[in-house]
Amino acid sequence: MKCVEKYRAIYGSDPGQVDFCPYRISPLGAHVDHQGGHINGMAIDMGIHFAYSPEPGGSFELTSVNFEGTIRFTEQEIGDRAKGDWADHCRGAAWMLAENHEINIGLRGVLEGEFPIGGLSSSAGVIIVFMKALAKLNDIALSDWELIELAKAAENRYVGVACGKLDQCCEVLSKRDSILFLDCNDDSYEIIPKSVDSDAYEIAVFFSGLERSLASSAYNLRLDECRAAAYSLLEYAGLQRKAIVETRLRDVPRDAFDAYKNRLPEVFARRAQHFFEEDERACLGAQAWRRGDIEEYGKLISESGKSCIGLYECGCPELITMYEIMRRTPGIYGGCFSGAGFKGSCMAFIEKGRTEEVTASVMKEYIKAFPALESKVVSAVCSSVDGVGK
Repeated sequence: MKCVEKYRAIYGSDPGQVDFCPYRISPLGAHVDHQGGHINGMAIDMGIHFAYSPEPGGSFELTSVNFEGTIRFTEQEIGDRAKGDWADHCRGAAWMLAENHEINIGLRGVLEGEFPIGGLSSSAGVIIVFMKALAKLNDIALSDWELIELAKAAENRYVGVACGKLDQCCEVLSKRDSILFLDCNDDSYEIIPKSVDSDAYEIAVFFSGLERSLASSAYNLRLDECRAAAYSLLEYAGLQRKAIVETRLRDVPRDAFDAYKNRLPEVFARRAQHFFEEDERACLGAQAWRRGDIEEYGKLISESGKSCIGLYECGCPELITMYEIMRRTPGIYGGCFSGAGFKGSCMAFIEKGRTEEVTASVMKEYIKAFPALESKVVSAVCSSVDGVGK
């Protein structure tokens, strides 16, 4: 691993430990987690590697394989808001852990992200792997759910992204060859193994060549639009309302949306329609997965991608083009954005035995459309793995 090599080059010794947090894909349930909806997710065999050793004085020194510069700070220097560099996710992780536990030992280490950054929840992976490492060095036992909640809080409160818990749950709770079917309303979940009757498939991810930053994207704006839609629908229906920042579309009965959607501003109506239809797709997807119907599962994935573009209005020209290429490429059961859709990557379920042919075809057509990105575009075939909590 490059992180181990770089650690040796910097410090002249082997790291004390090397940890790993997988990335995730979420085939169904796009943009519904922060609204209390259902999601399907998997951890995959690419992710964040972290080579590190303890610093008894409680200071932190971090280097990255993917980004330039060495970042140094102490717990007292973290502050309560992001600094704007690549180490913010680590600062946020240390901040949230220290808020709930005593931290006496810091660390020095090198982070390495496999695959280009964007669309596979690399930010959640950095927070989780760093927080677990720091907890381990300080003899702090974190349960799976405490790790999930603290990692989410680090991203919400420190980094400034109003994300739900999809990423963290997938990276912690997932199991190999299964989907995580999670209800983000009450945190109940089921691990659904791949059916023995399932058609064979492989998973591919395609990096568009464009990196992203959720905090500076329209991600938080979409969240505000969903809240406003939910609050308005509850008011029209004469139902009890909370403060708007606490209101979610899951609080709205489907029949209330159907009855009053035409009274909403058009933008709010589109966001709400995406939520209700995507939430239903995630539930139908779990049923299709359970019975081994990969063809139906793939159709639902492609419908999800279409809704993200048309109703939720995420995606950039590059990602939308890649999605359209996947839709018309033979051998793909279904494909969609991998992540929020504001730049980043796409993912696809592919017929087993056709992966090389399919990925080559998608890459060729995409590069033809965006030749300036040829040196940055990459694809990879991945497998599902256990989450860090397993």
